[in-house]
Amino acid sequence: MKTPATTTLAIAALAVVAAGSYWLGSRGHAPDAAQAAGAAPAAPTPTPKARKILYYRNPMGLADTSPVPKKDPMGMDYVAVYEGEDDASESGPSASPSEVRISTQKIQKLGVRTAAASMQLLGKTVRAAGRVEPDERRIYAIAPKFEGYVERLHVNATGQFVARGQPLFEAYSPELVAAQREYAIAMQGQLAMKDAGGQALDGMRQLAESSLTRLRNWDLSPGQIAALIKTGQAQRTLTFASPVSGVVTEKKALQGMRFMPGDMLYQVTDLSSVWVIADVSEQDIGLVKTGAKARITTTAYAGETFDGRITYVYPTMTAATRTVPVRVELANPSQKLKPAMFAQLELAVGGKAPVLTVPDSAVIDTGTRRIVLVQRKEGVFEPREVELGGRGENLIEVVKGVTAGEQVVVAANFLIDAESNLKAVIGGMGGHADHDSTTAAASAAASGAAATPASTGAATGHRGEGRIESIDPKAGTITVEHQPIADLKWPAMTMEFKAANAALLKGLQPGQQVGFEFVERQPGEYVVTSVAPRSHTGH
Repeated sequence: MKTPATTTLAIAALAVVAAGSYWLGSRGHAPDAAQAAGAAPAAPTPTPKARKILYYRNPMGLADTSPVPKKDPMGMDYVAVYEGEDDASESGPSASPSEVRISTQKIQKLGVRTAAASMQLLGKTVRAAGRVEPDERRIYAIAPKFEGYVERLHVNATGQFVARGQPLFEAYSPELVAAQREYAIAMQGQLAMKDAGGQALDGMRQLAESSLTRLRNWDLSPGQIAALIKTGQAQRTLTFASPVSGVVTEKKALQGMRFMPGDMLYQVTDLSSVWVIADVSEQDIGLVKTGAKARITTTAYAGETFDGRITYVYPTMTAATRTVPVRVELANPSQKLKPAMFAQLELAVGGKAPVLTVPDSAVIDTGTRRIVLVQRKEGVFEPREVELGGRGENLIEVVKGVTAGEQVVVAANFLIDAESNLKAVIGGMGGHADHDSTTAAASAAASGAAATPASTGAATGHRGEGRIESIDPKAGTITVEHQPIADLKWPAMTMEFKAANAALLKGLQPGQQVGFEFVERQPGEYVVTSVAPRSHTGH
C-alpha cells in the first residue's frame, strides 16, 4: 500500500519530466519557425510558362506565313506570332476570321463614330457652276441691205436701252433715192396712161411693182412706203428703227461713216428673258431631265434665288472638264441678271422609293473593292465588301453587303485602317486558310498588351531617320537611305516612300538628314506622314 507521501513524490517527478520535454521541444522547433518566417519574403517567383510559337509572318505585312523561321527577299526576318496572339476563340464560336479588334481607349482616341444603315429616300441636289447668257432668239442685228452713209445717229452709246420702234440712225443712199424716184415715175406714168390701156399701161404697172418690191426688200417700213405712195416724193434719208425693246449690246455705226450691204451697224438684245448655261458633271448628267425646275443663285445677289426651267441638255461633252452644258431659261423682268454673270445651278432630284443607305464617309474605296467597317460589338469591327448603287446627298445606296440596322463606322475608318493594317485583313477575305497575323497584332494592340515582335508590326506609325536620296514631287514620292528601324526589324537600306500629301515635300532637298514617321497603308506600301530636317549629327 502506497503512502500519501509516495504519491506526492511521483506526481512531482512527472511534472518535472513534462516541463523538460516542453523546453526541449521548444528549442528544437524554434529555429525551423524562424527560418520559415525569414524565407517567405524571398520565395522565388514561379518560372513563367514558355509561349508557343504558332507561325512566322511576313515582316512587310503581306499575307504570307511560314511554319519555320525564314527571311524575305529583302533579307528581313519573318516575325514570330505566339499562341494567344492569333486566337480567334476570344470572340466566340461565331467570330469572323477577318474581324478587327480595337481597344475602347483607342476608339476614343481615334474619334471613331458609327451610324446605322437605314432605309431612306435617296434625295440629292445636283449643283453646277454656270454663267448668264442672253437668249440667242432675242438678239437682233440691224444691217442695211444697200450701200450708203450714216447721216445721223439717234442712239450713239453701247448699253443704251431702246424701245421697239425707236429710231437708231438715219442713212443716205444714192441707190435708195434712185429706187424711190423710179417708183414715183412709174406711178406717175401709170396714172397718165390709165385711159390708154394696152401694153403700155401694163408695162408701167410692172415697173411700179418692181420698184416697190425693191424698196420693201431694203426693209422700208410700211409707213415709209405709204408716205412715198401718197406724196410721190423721194426721201433723201431713210430712218432705221429698233425692231425690239432691249439694250444696245453692240454699236459699230459712226457719224458719217460709209457702210456696205450686210454690215452690222447695231445689235439690240432683249434681256427680259435670259439663259443660264451650267456645266453639269458627268456623274450627275443622268439625273438631269428636260422640263425640271431649277434654282439659280448668283454672287451679286446673295440670298436671292431665281426660278427657271431646264429646256435643253446639250448633246456634247467638254472633254477637258468632263461636263455637259445644260440650258436653263428664266424670266428677267427687272434685268438684274446680266450677261456673263457667274451663277450656281441647284437641281433637286430624288428617288421614288426608300433604299438601304449608309453615309458616304463609311465607304473605303480601294480602287478594286468598296469596303465598309461594320461594328459587330464594342471594339470589334468587321470589314465587308459591299456593292453600291446610286448616290444621294451625303448618302450612298448599298445593294449588297450590309443589312438595315447594322452599325457602320463613319468617322476614323481610315485611321482604323492604319491602326490595324486592315489591308492585310481584307486580303484574307478571299478565303485564305491561314490566319492573318495582322489581325492578331491589332488585337494585341487593342487590348494594351506588351509590345512583341508580332504586335509591333501593326503599330499605327513607325519612326526612322536617314538621308534624302531623291524627291519626285510629281509622283509624290521620297527616297530615303534610312537607318535600321527596330520595331519592324528592318536593316539599314534605301527605300521609296509615298508622301501623304504634297505639302510634306516642300522645303526638302536631296542630301538632307531627316527624321520621319510613316504608316503602312496597304501591304508593301509605306506612306510618310511627317518629315522633319535633322542636323548632320543626327540629333
